[in-house]
Amino acid sequence: QEDLVESGGGVVQAGASLRLSCAGSEYPFSFHGIGWFRQAPGQVREFVAGIAWSGYHTNYANSVKGRFTISRDNAKNTVYLQMNRLKPEDTAIYYCAAQMDAASYGLWGQGTQVTVSS
Repeated sequence: QEDLVESGGGVVQAGASLRLSCAGSEYPFSFHGIGWFRQAPGQVREFVAGIAWSGYHTNYANSVKGRFTISRDNAKNTVYLQMNRLKPEDTAIYYCAAQMDAASYGLWGQGTQVTVSS
């Protein structure tokens, strides 16, 4: 098993868009749902969005509904997080992880920094 690798973060102004990528080996992408999480300075890590292994089921935190879209391309072993209309409160390190069971995630990546200026 290899940890996942996030990319695509950056520094943008409020209202801009970014697309994050989460890449890995065929395992776990062929077998697991993938979740995106974020952690702002001094805050606990929070769930942002998740997608089932099939790609047919997704869920989002209320704070990002309507602005963020999670998708996956299993042929490329990659999950994406399209983030539109970014706000300063979206500033955080974004992580992806594989859903190992109903209650836990694993194979955490190192994260990618997203900074949104006002």
